[in-house]
Formats: sequence, structure tokens, C-alpha cells
Amino acid sequence: MGRDFVVDTSVVMSWCFQDETNPLTDFILDSLVRATAFVPAIWPLEIGNVLLVAERRQRLNEAGTARFLSLLSDLPIVVEQEPPERMFKEILALAREHRISSYDASYLDLAMRKGLALATLDKNLKAAAQRSRVPMVKTG
Repeated sequence: MGRDFVVDTSVVMSWCFQDETNPLTDFILDSLVRATAFVPAIWPLEIGNVLLVAERRQRLNEAGTARFLSLLSDLPIVVEQEPPERMFKEILALAREHRISSYDASYLDLAMRKGLALATLDKNLKAAAQRSRVPMVKTG
């Protein structure tokens, strides 16, 4: 896959935990050799929160968090900033329409605006993307 795409936290965090990887998440990570992933402004906070929870549950230590963040910083992942007005209007409306969180709606909105496929493991976000005719990243 050489096309750019939007990737959500469910996929990215699978790269951190060996027991959560699967052929799709491995394919997505490998595709970043030739493509760029886009994420909404909320993404760094979501990643940080998952890492903190993993540390608190002793699934990861600070050194592991630092290693993973270093890996992420080397990947072609672009954080797209959004003005608060858009978050309060368009993204909130999209979340309401599809009965998903505003966080998930930010990924869907970004994929729709950029005309890109979406990479997610979240079933509710997948369903919302399907209803919105947003293509999903698939292996091969």
C-alpha cells in the first residue's frame, strides 16, 4: 500500500503490545515505509493516556513508554490541527449522527475531509465509516 491514510489509536497501540498485533496492524505499520498516516489533534493525548494506563497496570514501564514514543516519532505520522469551533460544531454533529464518541468522530471527519481510507480496529468507528462511505485500510 503506497497511499496515505488516517490511522486511529486502536491500530497504533497494537504496535506497542505484542499480544494485540494482527496481520492488518502489521500491514499498516509496514505500509508506513511508502505512505503517510494522518491523525487528528486529539491523537497525542490518546496515545499518552493509553501508555499511562499501561504503566499503571504494569504492562509497560517508563523505559518501554520512551522506546515506543521514539518509534512513533520516527514514523511518518502527521497530526492535523483543528480549530475548537470545528470540534464543537462539525465533529460533534458527526459524533451525534453516528452515535460514536467525539474522539472517534475526529478520525472519521479527518478521513472524510482528506478523502483517505481509515485504519481502525474499533467496530463502532468501522460501522460509522461504512455508513459514511469512507474506505477502510485492508491488507494486500
